Amino acid sequence: MRLMISFAALFMSVVLLQLATGGVGPLDALSGFTLDFTTGQIGLLGSAHFMGFFIGCWWAPRLMGSVGHARAFAAFTATGAIGLLAHMLVINPTAWAVMRLASGLCVAGCYTVIEAWLQAKVTNETRGRAMGTYRIVDMGASLVSQMLISVLAPASYVSYNLLAILCCAALLPLTLTRASQPDTPAAPRLRPMLAVTRSPLAAAGVVVAALSSASFRMVGPIYGQQVGLAIDQIAWFLAAFIAGGAIAQYPVGWLADKYDRRWVLIWMSVAAVGSCTLTALTHDLSTTGILLTAGLFGMTTFPIYSVAAAHAHDFAEEHERVELSAALMFFFAVGAIAAPLLASGLIATFGPPAMFVMIAVGHAVLVIFGFIRMRARPARTRTRYIYSPRTSFLVGRLTGRTRDPD
Repeated sequence: MRLMISFAALFMSVVLLQLATGGVGPLDALSGFTLDFTTGQIGLLGSAHFMGFFIGCWWAPRLMGSVGHARAFAAFTATGAIGLLAHMLVINPTAWAVMRLASGLCVAGCYTVIEAWLQAKVTNETRGRAMGTYRIVDMGASLVSQMLISVLAPASYVSYNLLAILCCAALLPLTLTRASQPDTPAAPRLRPMLAVTRSPLAAAGVVVAALSSASFRMVGPIYGQQVGLAIDQIAWFLAAFIAGGAIAQYPVGWLADKYDRRWVLIWMSVAAVGSCTLTALTHDLSTTGILLTAGLFGMTTFPIYSVAAAHAHDFAEEHERVELSAALMFFFAVGAIAAPLLASGLIATFGPPAMFVMIAVGHAVLVIFGFIRMRARPARTRTRYIYSPRTSFLVGRLTGRTRDPD
């Protein structure tokens, strides 16, 4: 209990960070819409965020090794706050894209510090409780952050200022904690091809997961606007996606531990194709109907990253777990950078349903590739399924031992 209390500062920083950086994505989309940005320009903002996220994932462990945990966290938080505050000083989509690079850098850098700190403090006895609490805190804060747009006016200095205040507040719990800073872990080597050699299907799976998640979270507000949702309804629309994904984690995890994970991945993608088709064909439903389809979409797409990661780790040795997690994160980042641009371009050309058609095509390709890979080699299940956060290259240190059976 005493150790868990000592993690309270870290978890409070996670909550404040998520509220600030999780809220800026939908707020930017709605603000861009208000300021007459094109759909493609709004998509560029989402892609810029994930470009900054990727740079932060790579750079953060190295900066942390140079200046320490607390200073690195302060530097990344300040970068994010500056990006938020600058929004209403320069009304230009290209400038906003640079600011979103800063927000992505902030997210990756701060999570790298938090997860390195957690890894250094947990023991085998407390790892399960610490990770469980961490996942609940992170996902709960992510859910609440989507709701912020219901109370934040688009294209308002006050709105971005409030998010910047939350970002700065994330500094307080971590920098004021009396706990000593842990030793800095070695930065993992980034070997993207490790994911491909261990499991080509898993590498493809995380790209498709990024296609689904990044498109919905960054371009979803545009879809909501164009199908007639009010701003507070768009907040519920985005939250329904995350809630659906959270609800699905346990049953999907049970299936992934009981059956061939390739079959689970295939059937999840089949279900995703179904949910995308339903959403694309019924975008003129009532508000309740649209929220239900968003929840169903989250249930069928959100857990795919974790299933793919579990399948990849089945073919990895214990000493490869950290680098494999980093490699999977690399492919997720690549997909997440491309997805908002593709989705926004399709919406501009073909209308709101086109985003879900694109995602459905991605999952259909994954189904076909899954059948091809099933003919290539037999199944191999030896690790536990766990919910895998897409937060930093160091998350593999936290989840590595959790995957191994007793």
